[in-house]
Amino acid sequence: MAKLTPYQKALAAAEAALDKKAFDLILLEVGHLSSIADYFIVATGRSDVQLQAIARGIEERLELEAERPMAIEGFGHGHWVVLDYADVVIHLFQEPVREFYRLERNWTDARAVELPASPRAPARDATPHALG
Repeated sequence: MAKLTPYQKALAAAEAALDKKAFDLILLEVGHLSSIADYFIVATGRSDVQLQAIARGIEERLELEAERPMAIEGFGHGHWVVLDYADVVIHLFQEPVREFYRLERNWTDARAVELPASPRAPARDATPHALG
């Protein structure tokens, strides 16, 4: 099995998050700005249970590609979950916590990546957060 590129990994994680009804998902290309990762995903869930389901969904999807996280933080609390896949870092928030931290606004020079249309990806059903 060929290893996923960072872009393919980010797309797979985004699709898995959307499959679990994450909303306001933003995929940012940050590799040109930071050595931390090539891509950041920022998404929102409505409850701690949903955030945990989104995180598990991402783990399960990437495990199919033999990708395992280097670290997972915040899973037990469910207000903010971070999954670190080395070149892709995924931040999952409940709405008030996302608004408080506003991570995407810290990366105004990042390139927002348009997700390809997918029949499995639900439409965004919440007010989107603008970059900048």
